[in-house]
This record gives sequence, structure tokens and C-alpha cells, in this order.
Amino acid sequence: MSEEAEDPRKASLATYPYRLDIPTRFGDNDMLGHANNVAYNRYIETVVTRFQMREVGVDWARDRIAPVAVETLCRFHRSLSFPETVHAGLRVGRLGNSSVTFLIGLFGEDNPAAPAATGHFIHVFSDRDKHTAAPMPDAARAVYERFR
Repeated sequence: MSEEAEDPRKASLATYPYRLDIPTRFGDNDMLGHANNVAYNRYIETVVTRFQMREVGVDWARDRIAPVAVETLCRFHRSLSFPETVHAGLRVGRLGNSSVTFLIGLFGEDNPAAPAATGHFIHVFSDRDKHTAAPMPDAARAVYERFR
């Protein structure tokens, strides 16, 4: 098991094959001048959603079989704040028959070697008409394999 698998705080931005810069907003800060916990979860949601749309081609409005969020987690390691740009990194952790687990690292402008927060986001592919889990499309699986 690699060191970053044992402790994600030791994973650098370079270990994430998909990256997205997310500018913070003044309203992200709480009364102490740090990004609020909700903002961190939005950064995680943003990198996953952009990845799904841009790389996988997910269209939640039209796809009959589409991913649905079933679990999210964010662990806080140090503060981020406006006007910092968050460097979000994503890699695929676990691939199941109908689910994909994304591993996320959020990095501040000044430290690409140590994440300010780490977490995961699990999507399960669901049949919109039947409201049940469905096998993920082969094309999606092929993309996820490239980002492991």
C-alpha cells in the first residue's frame, strides 16, 4: 500500500491525474476569514461534476442511465480562504459494477505538496425510469480506468 493511500494528507497535487482550478469567492469565507466547511464540499462537488461532464460526457438532463451522488466525505487539514485559488485534484479510487469512487485533494496556491482537504465522492449509476442502480456504461468505465 502506498504512503498516500495510507495517509491522503501525504498525496501531492501531482498524484491526481485530473485537475481543476476553482477560484474562491469572498462569500466562501466565514466570520474568521476561512473558507466555510460548506465551501469545501462545493469545491469537491465542482471538480467531480466538471470531470463527469467534460471527460465522461454525462448529461444529467438527457441520460437515462446517469450517476447519482450517494456519499461524500471531506477531511479538513488546513484553512483555505478568499482570494485564494483552489487547485482541486481528482483520481478514481474504486470502480464497481455500477459505482465509482473519486478521491479528491484540495490544495491552496502556496502548497501543491500538501492538501488543505481530502475526501471522496461516490456516484452510483441509476436508471432514471426504474429508480434502481444500473451497470455503468462501458464508455464511462473506459474513461474512469484512465484516471486511476
